[in-house]
Amino acid sequence: MNTRIRELRKQHKLSQEELALEVGTTRQTITSIEVGKYTASLVLAFKIAKFFGLTIEEVFDFSDIEQ
Repeated sequence: MNTRIRELRKQHKLSQEELALEVGTTRQTITSIEVGKYTASLVLAFKIAKFFGLTIEEVFDFSDIEQ
């Protein structure tokens, strides 16, 4: 799944570690989400989107998920 997390992090001048602390996860999890090796849980996706003041759909690209 593609996300805008890396782009948003850089716009806000945040490291992966700083974002992880803000949303209650680990740097490794943020790294894995950014490179597409891990899909965030709904709760984590909500926390990340809320942190940036966006909706989940504005942060996460669901276009490649089968219906």
